[in-house]
Amino acid sequence: MTPLAETLRPQTLDQVFGHEQLLKEGGFLNQTIQSGKPASIIFWGPPGTGKTTLARLYAAAFGATFEQISAVFSGIADIKKVVEAAQKRKNSSTDLIPAAPTVLFVDEIHRFNKTQQDAFLPFVENGTIVLVGATTENPSFSLNNALLSRCQVLTLQTLDADALEHILQRAEMQKGQMPLEDAARKALIHHAQGDGRYLLTMAEAIYNSSPQKPLTAENLAHLLQKRMAHYDKNGEAHYNLISALHKAVRGSDPDAALYWLCRMLEGGEDPLYLARRMVRMASEDIGLADPDALAKAQTGLQVYQTLGSPEGELALAEVAVYLALAPKSNSLYMAFKKAKKLAASQGHLAPPKHILNAPTKLMADEGYGNSYAYDHDTPHGFSGQNYFPEGVERPAFYQPVARGFEREMLKRINYFNSLRQKINP
Repeated sequence: MTPLAETLRPQTLDQVFGHEQLLKEGGFLNQTIQSGKPASIIFWGPPGTGKTTLARLYAAAFGATFEQISAVFSGIADIKKVVEAAQKRKNSSTDLIPAAPTVLFVDEIHRFNKTQQDAFLPFVENGTIVLVGATTENPSFSLNNALLSRCQVLTLQTLDADALEHILQRAEMQKGQMPLEDAARKALIHHAQGDGRYLLTMAEAIYNSSPQKPLTAENLAHLLQKRMAHYDKNGEAHYNLISALHKAVRGSDPDAALYWLCRMLEGGEDPLYLARRMVRMASEDIGLADPDALAKAQTGLQVYQTLGSPEGELALAEVAVYLALAPKSNSLYMAFKKAKKLAASQGHLAPPKHILNAPTKLMADEGYGNSYAYDHDTPHGFSGQNYFPEGVERPAFYQPVARGFEREMLKRINYFNSLRQKINP
């Protein structure tokens, strides 16, 4: 039995919902079809947004021969087979009867390695095939530059509620009124998370259940399984969401920090990865503005290691909120970067001899330890001596801000600088 999602696959572009920016007058697909000259394109978007459907309709608009392969199951041999057939069609072309173009649709194109991607290049270049790829991964990371330079990347967004409602209405034209109360219908659309194919899969399950009366939202929740969030912990979503969590903490927004933390946990992210990342946040974005932040982040990691999920996840939530509300400073982070850069350029310089130990007579004769001032023997417990290599102008790496505990650090720096100027006028 053919799935409902396949039965309702749009047969014309006016049956496609949710991508008006591409299909409207002046939109790329509309404009390209009007020109009569097919271009190679990459559809990039989440599952269920119509990438395969658009590829089929795009090919049909040019009267092209449509060939489809999946990068999951195909290799170089499959590419060669399609190209050879396309070349035969191209060679059979005459002035009176030009050959139809060949549109090669490659689903999950990001799964091809660099060599396999390179195999398309000469045939796209000479017009043997028009390449249409589909990917859920960011093409900037998953496709090589040579292929990207020959294709137009078109971004497909998740389908909004209006688009999903139109898809449901198309299903009802074939299957009859959905047996749902209004609240359940809204819940169904929300549950689809912008995925049209998944919406129709759920709709088909509802029709097949043949309820005696319209389902309530609660009935619907019992009927349908919970769907995992759109999340690939090895893909772009991983980097997007951890960036959102980090920036929410940096932006002192505890509610947003909790939201993105839970989004990642719901998506199956390793909680220990999140705990380690929050340790980094404590060092990078809080530093000495709140010296307790690093200890609390490390403690949260240890608590999770002890308890595991789900109990240990509460400790991670506590850390996320604490870090979000802590005073922020990247002064230590910036100081470390500056010191590291200077140290890398001056690896040949030795410490000044007066701060070196002299365990042998020879070293003492060379001036090691000569004139060293023991700070504890000075009136202020501070000698003000130079600890940088000879000839290096004293830098000021660490410049604390007047926030949180760094206000105290700023006072201390100013105090020691004042003493240093008195000792070394």
